[in-house]
Amino acid sequence: MTYTVDDTLKVLILGGDGFCGWPTALHLSAAGHTVAIADNFSRRKIDEELGTNSLTPIAPLKTRISVWENLTGKSILFDQIDVARDYERFLELIVNFRPDAIVHFAEQRAAPYSMKSAATKRYTVNNNTNATHNVLCALVDSGIDAHLVHLGTMGVYGYGWSGSMPVPEGYVQVKLIGKDTEMEREILHPANPGSVYHMSKTMDQLMFGFYAKNDGVRVTDLHQGIVWGTQTSETGLDERLINRFDYDGDYGTVLNRFLMQAAIGHPLTIYGSGRQTRAFIHIRDTVRCIELAILNPPEQGDKPSIFNQVTETHRLMDLAALVSELTDAKIDYLPNPRVEAAENELVVDNSKFLELGLNTTTLSEGLLTEIHDIAKKYLDRADISTILPTSFWRRQSLTRAKKTKVRVID
Repeated sequence: MTYTVDDTLKVLILGGDGFCGWPTALHLSAAGHTVAIADNFSRRKIDEELGTNSLTPIAPLKTRISVWENLTGKSILFDQIDVARDYERFLELIVNFRPDAIVHFAEQRAAPYSMKSAATKRYTVNNNTNATHNVLCALVDSGIDAHLVHLGTMGVYGYGWSGSMPVPEGYVQVKLIGKDTEMEREILHPANPGSVYHMSKTMDQLMFGFYAKNDGVRVTDLHQGIVWGTQTSETGLDERLINRFDYDGDYGTVLNRFLMQAAIGHPLTIYGSGRQTRAFIHIRDTVRCIELAILNPPEQGDKPSIFNQVTETHRLMDLAALVSELTDAKIDYLPNPRVEAAENELVVDNSKFLELGLNTTTLSEGLLTEIHDIAKKYLDRADISTILPTSFWRRQSLTRAKKTKVRVID
């Protein structure tokens, strides 16, 4: 089953108030799809818990939806549901809305937060695993053949496992060698998670494989790189539609941290050697990828489709150098709060989305916009005290970090 860009679908977005969910909801609504959001506002609650906030001002969801309808004439439905806990209410929503596709963002998404304490580790596993399993159960329970599109992570592969070989899109061919026989099999790429958050995503993969095999659930799993950028064409229409810009030590991605630090005259902080390589994608490309995935579902009975949702890779030290060149910011190195290799190569196969027509946005095209239109524009909302890491993979990392001071430029 393949749709065309002219087909209009009913799409339910779980976690539709979040960093990826909100711009996806607007993008799909603008394309003519009927969109409903389910969210429990956990991301907003975690801001309160951590004493942090988005650099950009985030309006209440009801305001966002109302502004979108006034500007475009298109309505977005909303139901406040905790997908991980409120199974019966979620099942009722599925039965009543009868979606053609479900986009699953309803998971705790930050690796540092997942490693912060025993409480955040347990919350991440409980929330992420239960949410995913509840979605799968509800699809089977309801009898509705909706295509499930899940936002996974490149972190399920680990970093450095494949060396200079391209990381395949989900599956690898292996040869099993016994005493008297050999056989070839296709298996999921061996998982090598680097945090509890990434571990929860590897568990998602196993659930998807089981429910696709056992119940014919159609699943597309998107292994996404680090998302950068703030605005899409839709969120840029009105400040009340603006997307999140997280820069704190738990939820701020490395590029956002660099941009924020450069804007306030703070050295760009590289953790460890800086020779770690990561994959990146702009938020505009994320929402395009989601739509492409929705329009190209697997057939019932197929194994889950896996796409590598990335557009480019960079070493962290090279990324810092690029921002430094644009802003004259200095660069400082700090002890790495994570447990990871000091250096890794990362070559990624992303041919599936390219074959479907994805036109990518590169860092060189968008960095200046982020620096001037976002980081500097909302500088008065910045809280410098939240920039440095407060989550550590091991106790000795915390002890070491407490002894380290970072120089701040006035």
